[in-house]
Amino acid sequence: MCPLAETESPTPARVNTVAAFDFDGTLTNGGSVFPFLIDLCGLLPVLRATASLSPTLIRSALQGGTAADTAKEKLFVRLFRGMPEEKLQRKAEAFAHKHLAKHLRDDTRRRLQWHQQQGHYTVIVSASPESYVIPAGQELGVDGVVATRLAVGGGGLLTGGYEGKNCRGAEKYARLTGHLRASGVFDSGTDQVELWAYGNSRGDLRLLSAADHGVDAGQLGPLGRLRKFPRLRDVMRKVELALGDDPSQPDERQPGVVAMPTTAPE
Repeated sequence: MCPLAETESPTPARVNTVAAFDFDGTLTNGGSVFPFLIDLCGLLPVLRATASLSPTLIRSALQGGTAADTAKEKLFVRLFRGMPEEKLQRKAEAFAHKHLAKHLRDDTRRRLQWHQQQGHYTVIVSASPESYVIPAGQELGVDGVVATRLAVGGGGLLTGGYEGKNCRGAEKYARLTGHLRASGVFDSGTDQVELWAYGNSRGDLRLLSAADHGVDAGQLGPLGRLRKFPRLRDVMRKVELALGDDPSQPDERQPGVVAMPTTAPE
């Protein structure tokens, strides 16, 4: 297994700050699941599977929650059942690189890099399949990845179903805390762990609510489900002003790194 997987992350040395980032819509622009399905299975099979499940998918889009989890799993079963795991992983690694090259957000990338510069433990927490989120995490240099696992049956063939639950909502926080314990972060000799969490949708609400510093990285602002949290662009703007930076002038600091304080503005 990849060293970023939950049970195999290396034990970090004295970590007291953790930064957890959602993937779709937070680290990247837009969603990744349907582009991955098309890349893996082809456009026509994805269209046929989507059409056959359209009532379920429409209902899940309106209701969210467990309905969305179930609909997503049904779609995966239609498209993945019987596929060799080796094929999935080979295609997933190539997709991760292409997806980041095209859709990686500059603002959240810089925020991630700042946490890494500070020596914070960085982790991606995503409802997307870990098959491509793990390679994406490796490329971004994060310490861990927590994402939805796909079940593998006999002969190394996918069942199409989840292994465990879809990593969304309350499951994100539960899986993150389990990952941090398995990684030794909670046993690294510190009195407590300070958690930063970045998300963009209602699936991230539980994680941001549990964090010491929840940050809304979405695009909906006051219309979004995360509107009670500080917005990422406002945090970064206030930091730039505090540092006396002029956004119109070239940045002479290290490329891709934004210096920020360790507490979010009120």
